[in-house]
Amino acid sequence: MQSEQEHQLRTKIGEMLRSGLKTKTEPFPENDAAFSRLLVELRELAPDDLEGKLVLSGFTDKPYGEDQMRCQECMYYLVHRRWCDLPELAVPVESNWWCRLWRI
Repeated sequence: MQSEQEHQLRTKIGEMLRSGLKTKTEPFPENDAAFSRLLVELRELAPDDLEGKLVLSGFTDKPYGEDQMRCQECMYYLVHRRWCDLPELAVPVESNWWCRLWRI
């Protein structure tokens, strides 16, 4: 995806989140089995189901939880591209967003 397309998609995602899209922030997958089940659910979505990906993965447009976790500290976040590199998501993100697939 080219950077202009990524920018447009990032803007669209931000608008969806700001407009009150209800996402599933809980339960946070506490172990590998729960994480894997969530990945399976994401794989079952249509590849272009952006809203489904956002809802299922629990995206927020701000840091989350007691520790204020955010994409910037996630192992899947590509800093220079502002991109989530988890194959099941593969979407442009802002550094201060978060989803329940967050990992160190």
